[in-house]
Amino acid sequence: MLLHFFKMNGAGNDFIIIDNRDLSIDLDADTIAALCDRNRGIGADGLLAVEPARKGADFRFRYYNADGGEAEMCGNGARCFGRFTAHLGEIVLKKVTFETIAGTLAAEMIGEDVRIAMSEPKDLKLNTDAKIPGHDAPLHFVNTGVPHVVTFLPSPEALDAFDVFNHGAAIRHHSAFAPAGTNANFAAILAPDHISIRTFERGVEDETLACGTGMVASALVHHLLTGAASPIKVDVEGGDTLEIGFEKTGDQSFKNVTLTGPADFVFEGEIDI
Repeated sequence: MLLHFFKMNGAGNDFIIIDNRDLSIDLDADTIAALCDRNRGIGADGLLAVEPARKGADFRFRYYNADGGEAEMCGNGARCFGRFTAHLGEIVLKKVTFETIAGTLAAEMIGEDVRIAMSEPKDLKLNTDAKIPGHDAPLHFVNTGVPHVVTFLPSPEALDAFDVFNHGAAIRHHSAFAPAGTNANFAAILAPDHISIRTFERGVEDETLACGTGMVASALVHHLLTGAASPIKVDVEGGDTLEIGFEKTGDQSFKNVTLTGPADFVFEGEIDI
């Protein structure tokens, strides 16, 4: 069977996208993992499938990590999904809505960027009791569609030199975040309204060049720790700077959370599966 696919990236976080609106494509976890394999497949951090909506939105968003497991949401993937679905009809849409496990989201086209209206964060806890060897800074937790730990390094130089893979894996598998596990974000302050992050992603099981929900988590924790005003700029390993907007509604609650940044088509093709 030949699978027609598109390749997109959002701030360096790359995705395979398939149009499955007719539900004719049925991929199991092993096949998805093989497609995402960078040596023997197409290569990607995850796979996005466009399916028909069930609850009144324009589309249904299905996201699978590189290990083939389905995840609730992906911020960079949502921007790519938004741009992709906006181009599916004869007229390019300015705004599309889509259903995810984490709730219904909206994507708005803003020039070359895409702005995602994110789901409201939940389960926020500053200064969790969790500790990992070799890193004494507090670990903060928030679910921004998927679970995230955020911890701050003392300087951008310390962030550059940090062992994200081993410390990220230790956080990802920590018993405090079992059984689902968590993503791990390591951040440093560049200016009051500007931070830099590096992210270890659950499901990819490695550092990625960007993680949209991780950017949101890091920006919100930065606001709570320092009072930094919205919007907050976030630099990622892929070299891009994205923008997180939000409104605070309580001591640790937010609404109108947005993620704005690039979503680029790379190529399209067919692969035998």
